[in-house]
Amino acid sequence: MPDLSYDLAAMKQHDRYKLLISLVIPRPIALVTTLGPNGVVNAAPFSFFNIFSESPAIAVLGLQIKPEGGLKDTATHIRDRNEFVINLVDEGLGEQMNQCAVDFPAEVSEIDVAKLSTLPSEKVKTPRIAEAPAALECRHYTTLEVSATRRLALGEILHVHVRDGLWDTEKMRIDMTQYRPLARLFGNFYASLGEPFTHERQSYEEWAAAQK
Repeated sequence: MPDLSYDLAAMKQHDRYKLLISLVIPRPIALVTTLGPNGVVNAAPFSFFNIFSESPAIAVLGLQIKPEGGLKDTATHIRDRNEFVINLVDEGLGEQMNQCAVDFPAEVSEIDVAKLSTLPSEKVKTPRIAEAPAALECRHYTTLEVSATRRLALGEILHVHVRDGLWDTEKMRIDMTQYRPLARLFGNFYASLGEPFTHERQSYEEWAAAQK
């Protein structure tokens, strides 16, 4: 039986979405905090998210337009405030993260609804989530309007917070026995990472020697 093959340009947008999010897994979750015009702290989860580089340190968020048109709260606040905080999500934060996905009115803070707490940031005015295992303070770098319904917001990471006990300051590595990030799959499915394993990367010389 031949493999399935799809021309994305011929697919409906919803079908493209379902295909891509089902195949590109797992994805990290960014629980993004922003400040509204009246100081209300907004918190919204994004799995169209990752980091791009370390110099400069750049993170990217995939932002969607409202079904009826117009920017959602996170995109509006990033445009107006030029900053945001990416709070990473672990297994313990999963249920509250999911509560933050509800489409609340702009005047309602997801922080309050999910019974989360905040801490001040160092370089931006937007607070971070105290319960998050790590937080990346970001200054808006640029936004790419890739379509009528999608934007890519790039943020320069200015400051990083890591929960005590997760980071080995000598080896400069995360403790995988303590850090249990939550992975986004598709639909209502999420996953833990399970037991980590290694593949040792070889130099060309090491690879060539192994062939003899």
